[in-house]
Amino acid sequence: MPNKKLKVFTISLGCPKNRVDTERMLGALGGNMIAAESPEKSDLVLINTCGFIRPAVEESVQSILEVANAIEDITPKPVLAVAGCLVSRYGKQEEDLPEVDLWLSTFDLDSWPVMAAKALKRELPKTYQRAISTGPSFAYLKISEGCSHSCRFCTIPSIRGPQVSKKPSTLITESKEILEQGIPELVVVGQDTTAYGADLNNPDINLKSLIEQLLPLKGLEWLRLMYLYPAGMTDSMLEFLAGAGKPFLPYFDIPIQHAHSDVLSSMGRPFARDPRKVIDKVRKHIPEAVLRTSIIVGYPGETDEHFNELLKFVKETKFQNLGVFAYQAEEGTPAGEMEQLPEELREERRNILMELQASISREILNEKVGETIQVLVEEPSDEWDGLFTGRVWFQAPEVDGITYISAPEGGVKLAPGMMVEAEIESVTDYDLVTLVMP
Repeated sequence: MPNKKLKVFTISLGCPKNRVDTERMLGALGGNMIAAESPEKSDLVLINTCGFIRPAVEESVQSILEVANAIEDITPKPVLAVAGCLVSRYGKQEEDLPEVDLWLSTFDLDSWPVMAAKALKRELPKTYQRAISTGPSFAYLKISEGCSHSCRFCTIPSIRGPQVSKKPSTLITESKEILEQGIPELVVVGQDTTAYGADLNNPDINLKSLIEQLLPLKGLEWLRLMYLYPAGMTDSMLEFLAGAGKPFLPYFDIPIQHAHSDVLSSMGRPFARDPRKVIDKVRKHIPEAVLRTSIIVGYPGETDEHFNELLKFVKETKFQNLGVFAYQAEEGTPAGEMEQLPEELREERRNILMELQASISREILNEKVGETIQVLVEEPSDEWDGLFTGRVWFQAPEVDGITYISAPEGGVKLAPGMMVEAEIESVTDYDLVTLVMP
């Protein structure tokens, strides 16, 4: 019954790179796929798991168990497929979870269309597009798989393997397909986007050459780069970005992980020198740059002196956006074998740093009150009719603050995916409140 609607219930866990995998798997199911309201009302349940850290593993296992329990008495029973990093890290758990019909590691995704068609007993299309799940405002563009760094706390290389960059032609075709749907923003992701092309043995393929091909694409309003490793922020790259112009956004997500060289060296970071140097370099070339970073506190061996140096660094640097993670010891990593700091201390340090960041963020945002700025409208807010949430250019989706936006009575009618000019009326620690200009 090739024309029968295929009802799919999806749970996608973990990072944006995992989300892209989910969207490709859904796209492979064809145009007759529709979203099911619940696992019980589906023909297929797809759970794309995360296995990066222990809490993510626990969330993935819990999701599988809850779905398996929900559909155990359904006739005919929906097909239950479990994919992603959990499977790559721990293998197929067929004895412990016999309810699962299909297991796919991150290396098995090319086999998904055949496996799904066989399990569902129906034909699936031979060609397909990603089923974008992030709404009409943005989509992720994953430019590589895996990672070739050897950070001592990280499980990614063992889960997803070394870096494998995608061909530029494939990425440009994918980008055009996304933009043809009216989506205005591309968010470029990879484990280390600055290393794009390093594995292809072709000096003409790198992040700069890829950006040059993306910038002129029709319909592209915002181009945002995420996961820019410090070692890749060279003078030549920054000079290029400084002159790139629209639609490139001068938004720099540079995961430094820590500020003290002792901790960075112990982590095995590819850039273990003073992170102030790369921050200063970015601001020298692009004074209007907005900076985001991620930091790990409570890493084994982190002393009070190390942490105080980190606090000083954050206070002086004034990142507009900052993610802080309390270190989690992971099985199979060198850092996991080291003597661990008490969990209470790790959480305490995280809270201290987040309190500092909240005050920094509010200070930066307060300076913007009264400015007129372009807002990308995303979705209606539940707070009241006519209120929408969206983002301005220095807010990355799903990780930064949001912008509340409303229009004067009788003014422009807001809708997801629109770009509008609005005045910033007030702020919170991380969010903006704006009104559309008449």
